[in-house]
Amino acid sequence: MSPRGFIVGAARSGSGKTSVAVGLMRAFGRRGLTVAAAKSGPDYIDPGFHAAATGRPGVNLDSWAMPPHLIERLIAQQADGADVMIVESAMGLFDGVRTEDGRTGSAADLARGFGLPVLLVLDISGQSQTAAAIAHGFFTFDPQVRIAGVVLNQVASDRHEAQARAAIEERGIPVFGAIRRNADMAMPERHLGLVQAREHAALEAFIDRLADVMEKSIDVDRLLEAATPVASGAGSSDALIPPPGQRIAIAEDAAFSFVYPHVVRHWREAGAELVAFSPLADEAPDASCDVCWLPGGYPELHAGKLAAARIFRDGLSRFAETKPVHGECGGYMVLGEALEDADGVTHRMAGLLGHTTSYAKRRINLGYRKARLAADSVVGRAGDEIRGHEFHYSRVIEPGNDAPLADLWDAPGNSLGSSGSRRGNVSGAFFHAIARG
Repeated sequence: MSPRGFIVGAARSGSGKTSVAVGLMRAFGRRGLTVAAAKSGPDYIDPGFHAAATGRPGVNLDSWAMPPHLIERLIAQQADGADVMIVESAMGLFDGVRTEDGRTGSAADLARGFGLPVLLVLDISGQSQTAAAIAHGFFTFDPQVRIAGVVLNQVASDRHEAQARAAIEERGIPVFGAIRRNADMAMPERHLGLVQAREHAALEAFIDRLADVMEKSIDVDRLLEAATPVASGAGSSDALIPPPGQRIAIAEDAAFSFVYPHVVRHWREAGAELVAFSPLADEAPDASCDVCWLPGGYPELHAGKLAAARIFRDGLSRFAETKPVHGECGGYMVLGEALEDADGVTHRMAGLLGHTTSYAKRRINLGYRKARLAADSVVGRAGDEIRGHEFHYSRVIEPGNDAPLADLWDAPGNSLGSSGSRRGNVSGAFFHAIARG
């Protein structure tokens, strides 16, 4: 039997989607239900909170970067053995990019394509009856996207709730609950979004508090009745990034943590073994592995410690003499000559590529990317197209003389020029790979 599923959406970022979604995941779990979770769009951090709340790995579902048959495959895998599936939207429900093929990256694509109803989280701070106009707009905007009902968030008082609830229900839109203003529900943030789940102090207690609030504020049983069976189908995994080797040495600690769950899962299912090591603990990649992968993360917050990690740097250099090493975003920064931190202090990095990056002279780079590889690498063959994204504040201040890794385009198809670097067995770029184009 397929689990029942729904999307937690909102009008914008900062409306409380993650708090509501994570709290509901734990609340359904308390009822003895097995909960599957997913995040729409490119997001490394929320799936960690989902995994902590459900006890099962999270997954990303990205309608721009992933073809429909891959999303169908990932939904089937994620929903297997579950009773309920909760998909958390990115940004606003309809926010995405305009493309000729209709793949926008919005959570509305998932609602439309897979028949998932939407629980709309409305932050009604600073308004009351006007919330009904917003709810009505969502309810009628796209007939193929079904809004199951709303949850009012940031409610100030009984009177505030009554005014907004009455106006919304008069339009025939169900209100599943109302959540009072509560500073304890705030998710801690830093420059790339939320603080990672692994860094959250007393994480279990925090998730339990969120579940307590949801059980008190939302009619959870009525919400489950409004959910619909998740569309079943086998799909296909042929667009997934293949494992770069049989034994993969992968950096894993507070500085290197941005790896998509669907990528790691596919690598393991394809027979690859992932051997974790910690550069922050001054560990080198296992010499018996046949490839080394440095994921993204927050090296700019740990630049001094990485610069002092001599065993890591020396071991990485020896590894790169005969075997491939690849870095994504933060990993790419560490492969360069140096990294300038927020205070303007320059720290020596691995020196396996010639560039220098700076977080002091920062500039946000954010958006979907399509990459065409300029040469064979562990990411793919020359000419392969990879879909992914960039999200970083650091930038290259000294480019070095290495050959480029790929040519880049944004989602609408505008050329962004060459990107990344490659030298010998070493490659890297700010670009995060999600799936093959």
